[in-house]
Amino acid sequence: YPSFLGSRIISAIGMAPYEILVLATIKDLYFVHERGTRIAVWNLFLLCGIAGGALISGYIIQDLGYRWTFWVCAILFGALLIATFFLVPETTYVRPPTPAMTDQSSASSKANGDDEKATAVEIEHTQTRRSYWSSLKVYNGTFSDASFLRVFIRPFFLFFYPAILWGFLLFGTTITWIVVYSVVNAVIFVNPPYNFSVSQTGLISLSPFIMTMIGEVVSGPMNDWICVWLTKKNRGIYEPEFRLPMVIVVVLLGTVGFFGFGATVHYQTHWSGPVLAFGFANMAMAFASTCVFGYVVDCYPDLSEEIFVAINARNLFTFGFTYFVNDWLEKEGVLAVFSVLGGLFLFVCFLTIPMWIFGKKIRSWIGRNQWLQSIMADTR
Repeated sequence: YPSFLGSRIISAIGMAPYEILVLATIKDLYFVHERGTRIAVWNLFLLCGIAGGALISGYIIQDLGYRWTFWVCAILFGALLIATFFLVPETTYVRPPTPAMTDQSSASSKANGDDEKATAVEIEHTQTRRSYWSSLKVYNGTFSDASFLRVFIRPFFLFFYPAILWGFLLFGTTITWIVVYSVVNAVIFVNPPYNFSVSQTGLISLSPFIMTMIGEVVSGPMNDWICVWLTKKNRGIYEPEFRLPMVIVVVLLGTVGFFGFGATVHYQTHWSGPVLAFGFANMAMAFASTCVFGYVVDCYPDLSEEIFVAINARNLFTFGFTYFVNDWLEKEGVLAVFSVLGGLFLFVCFLTIPMWIFGKKIRSWIGRNQWLQSIMADTR
């Protein structure tokens, strides 16, 4: 099915720049103790949008056919493309020195009798406000001194950063397992003992929709509160590792979600059992994303764009996994499949322990590694 394959590739590629744009903006606009909540708000719309789309698509498929789900998406994306062009202008700019630095430079220059030079420096760093129409230009110049090749290869080298590799594994495996639900639900629930219709199968997503909403409303403020509390306990010194304790909640919710789904389907319990387990797994994803993105951004704020490119390489993993999971399900059974997924999920979550213990030392080593620093430097 070349057209189906192409649509999946395009959707996977299209998600990456969107996530980079939003999350890199969060890093620049908000204080450390506010980022968890803002990341949760972003993820609320992302995950609830996925669950909400499944709710609607069930009725579209049943009444109009599956092709219309792609037509509806195409119509919405076309409208959003036009809206993005006119309502989301380019806001990137090269940040000038801070006022304090400029004042010091001016004072030093004036002290040496270089009044005219100091005035020129001040004028040089004055930002002129662009008009609305000029802000819509497709090309606005470059905002980095690094070469294109250096910018291109940076995300690949980020896998030498243990914190980024941890984030890739935790976020990648969790969201991939969530995608597995979407693949196998239609197989499981349209057959005995549940015998759901197509629209009823779509309604299963009401559980993750509600549970994700609750999870995001709680996880963001909770993560920020934990950071503030631990900072006070640490004599006012904040450390990025303070984002990690909430992984405990991720472990609890994910255990119920993955192992619970396999067990309830295997033993043919009431449909509410697997449906609720599906919701708990999505709630675990809500808490995990807040931990992962909050931690990696706080560790390396200057590399946020490259970080999100690296972490979103999990699309390749997710994309490939969906092609054999149904065959695996048919061969081994639901209980075996979701027990393996649950075990891998717990293994990745337990990798948080060495990050908590050695995270500061790892960041110190990264900062002193001249090879990595030269690659990530914003110079040619």
